[in-house]
Amino acid sequence: MSAELLTDLTIFVLALLVGYEVISKVPPTLHTPLMSGANSVHGIVLIGAMLVTAEARTPAGYALSFVAVAFAAMNVVGGYLVTDRMLHMFRTRPGVVS
Repeated sequence: MSAELLTDLTIFVLALLVGYEVISKVPPTLHTPLMSGANSVHGIVLIGAMLVTAEARTPAGYALSFVAVAFAAMNVVGGYLVTDRMLHMFRTRPGVVS
């Protein structure tokens, strides 16, 4: 195992642990607004995954980059669906006077 691969795996595992700790500390009442606000970050992740895909040269690279693009796209779509659902909660119903 090369030193570069070991460094990359270490950074990946540390990012997973930090991400889990940060997300687990968010109260449920703030989760939906934070998720809808993170859509721009998800878009940046999708662009990064597409750039990595352009540099893939091996079958394993193609497979991993496909998975990265698929997960990033699911994040973007899911974020917008949650935001749309959240905004529907604040719409007034026809015939209801506030």
